[in-house]
Amino acid sequence: MKVHNLKINPQYFKDVVSGIKTFEVRKNDRNFKVGDLMVLETYDNEKFTGGFVNTEITYILDDPKYCKKGYVILGFKLHLEMGGILQ
Repeated sequence: MKVHNLKINPQYFKDVVSGIKTFEVRKNDRNFKVGDLMVLETYDNEKFTGGFVNTEITYILDDPKYCKKGYVILGFKLHLEMGGILQ
């Protein structure tokens, strides 16, 4: 199991925290695996803003029929018991 620290735009972070957004579209440059943890950290294109949330990858879609070459769609669940600043 790996931990991936990833930047996320504040508007999308709010949707993750509220439970509306349960997926990420990412370049597959980290060899993501089901069971890996993702720490999503708010970043406003200039700096980190302090918000973060812990998630666990539960599903990976890498079918070229649905994903741009080199990208994956990562399904995840929140791990609020592991901490996180919800901003």
